[in-house]
Order: sequence, then structure tokens, then C-alpha cells
Amino acid sequence: MQQRAALVGTGFMGWVHCEALRRIGVVVAGVLGSSQQKSVAMAEQYGIQNAYANYDELLTDDQIDVVHVLTPNASHFSLCRAAIDAGKHVLCEKPLAMNSDQSAELVELAARHPQLVAGVNYNMRFYPLCIEARMRIQSEDLGRIFHVHGSYVQDWLLKSTDYNWRLQAEQGGSLRAVADIGTHWLDLVQFITGHKIVAVCADLTTVHPTRERPLGEVQTFADSTAAQTEPLAIDTEDHGHLMFQFAGGATGSLTVSQVTAGRKNCLRFEIAGSRKALAWNSELPNQLWIGHRDQANEQLLRDPALLTQTARPSTSYPGGHNEGYGDSFKHAFHAFYDFLNSDRQTAPQQATFADGHREIVLCEAILASHRQRRWVAIPDDGR
Repeated sequence: MQQRAALVGTGFMGWVHCEALRRIGVVVAGVLGSSQQKSVAMAEQYGIQNAYANYDELLTDDQIDVVHVLTPNASHFSLCRAAIDAGKHVLCEKPLAMNSDQSAELVELAARHPQLVAGVNYNMRFYPLCIEARMRIQSEDLGRIFHVHGSYVQDWLLKSTDYNWRLQAEQGGSLRAVADIGTHWLDLVQFITGHKIVAVCADLTTVHPTRERPLGEVQTFADSTAAQTEPLAIDTEDHGHLMFQFAGGATGSLTVSQVTAGRKNCLRFEIAGSRKALAWNSELPNQLWIGHRDQANEQLLRDPALLTQTARPSTSYPGGHNEGYGDSFKHAFHAFYDFLNSDRQTAPQQATFADGHREIVLCEAILASHRQRRWVAIPDDGR
């Protein structure tokens, strides 16, 4: 059954979602921006039928099956709640909400509407070699997991003149670098290993306590250089260092930074097991390093013919034809819409509202750990 989707948000994620949805045959039938002008501009650029004037107009459109929430973080809770109340399936960009009270309410709301699919877009899960790593760990190819470490680093907020709405806690949340990109790493390693993080210890740093905010809106990853600026006090972190304990006894560490010169969008992990190790880098996404003790190490190139049977459907092109960032969204949306159209007897591969809620609980524990200078346990119920 072909679904019809509407996009709420016309920024960077707006066109990323639009292009990926069209690649899997989902009709993008409507768009809503922060102004009528933005709605019309994106509708005209991408040939979208409906440019809505407001959210009520979108929600009352019987032709829309799924709402993609792509707006700044502070609006996610209200937009997701209203969409579910209106009987729409929802796929929300992370974070699901601004705090765990809000996200818990959304989990409960989604549970009361089991006919609807409600997901959070952690697209990093859907790089083919990340699914391959997950399959190898599930088959116990690595043996017992000892530890996991890695990083997610960028440089787009390196300068004090770099600005984006995410810098302000009231719009993005009290955590910034960790919540914005670190949660992708946290979700990914838990998805791959199958082990939940049960305790955290965090140290966070704000490099630029004051930044220059342009007098006008700045798109994500756009050049923020402007003739006129105003000083803005910053109380969210530019980088952080985290340690973890996983259920089952494994340990881990993560470095998150948005001020690492030269790193544009680099997520890395290394997983050490009793038999083998695995390592992956999102800037070289078609290579999976496999480490051995008593034989030569391996470099697995993404090739459907070489992947495990379960991981094979997550890749579209033959070996040597590289897949990357945009393809991860395509595969993520495939998983979401395939689950939506299935009998739903098996667990979804995409992150659910419950997964999104647990990420927020984890972020709150990270912030508490930093402020209290101690280890903080994650409650068993995820709250």
C-alpha cells in the first residue's frame, strides 16, 4: 500500500527526507514551514502538491498518512502528540522531546494507539556495515564483548562566530553536542551490541561561553558569517567525554565534539570481543575493519555478495558502488514504511518512541553526572 507523507520543517532535514522518501516510492504530498512563504517555496522547488498554511490544515488532510517532524527540538513534543491524536503515523527527528516527562507521555500515547507506527529517525542504524556488525555480534562471532569506544566529531561550531539555534538551551535542550550528535552514537552502539547502557560518567566543556549571533536566521551547516551580530551567552557544551557501563559487564567511552577542526561529520566506533574486534568510520562507510589476534586483520568492503544474509537487504548497490549518508535515510525509511505495511508481528528495526525516550533519559543522566561529578545509574525502567 502506497503511503502519502507530509513534512513539517523546510530546513536541512526537510530536503533530506523529501529526497529519500521519493527514492522508496513514498509520495511527499504536503509540506509545512515556519511561514507560508517557506511552505510555498519548498513546495515549488520539489513539486509538492500542498503547501499548508498551518499545522491544523495538515492534520485535517485525510490524504496524509504519515507526518515527518523535522522542526527544532522544542516543538517535537507538541507536534508528535497532535499528529497521533489526529490518527497519523509519525516519524520524528531526534530528540523525541525536550525532557523525559514529555517523552514518557508520548510513549504512553503511542501505546494507546497501537494501530499507528511512531518512530524516531536514528538513521545511523541503517548503514549496511552497521547492520552487518550487529548480525556478527548476534551470531557471537566476536565472542563476549569486552568494551566499546569511539567518537562523533564535527567542526561546524569551531569558531565563536559560528551560530545555530541548537546553541540555545531553550530551543535545543540543556545538552547540545551530546544530545545533537552523541545520541546517534549512543543509539547505534546499543543497537549493534544489543547491550543497554546502565551507568554513565560525564565531563562536558563549553569552549565559547559567548558567541556572536547573526541578526537573522542561520540554516544548519550554513556559513553564519554576517555583517551584524550580537553577543550571546552560551551554556551548552561544545565537547564532552563520557564513560559507560553496559548491562552484561562491558564498558565503554565516547568523545563528542562540534569543535574539532577538519572533522566534518565523523562517527567512529570500535568494539572489542573475546574472539574478534570490529571498527567502523562514517566518513569511510563502505569499509568494516575486522581485527584478529592470530591471523591477518581483514577489511570488509560493502558488497551484498559478502554480507550476512540478514544484512544483505540493507544495501542496494553492488560492491564498489559506494553508499553513504543519503542512502542511510533511504534504508531507514524503508524499514519504517515496511513495518507500517506489515502485520507487525516482529520487532521494528527503526527506533521506536520507547527508544527515543530512553535516549532522553540517558541524556538527563549524562547531564546530572557532569553537574554532580559522579557516576549516575540509568533506572531499570528507562526513566
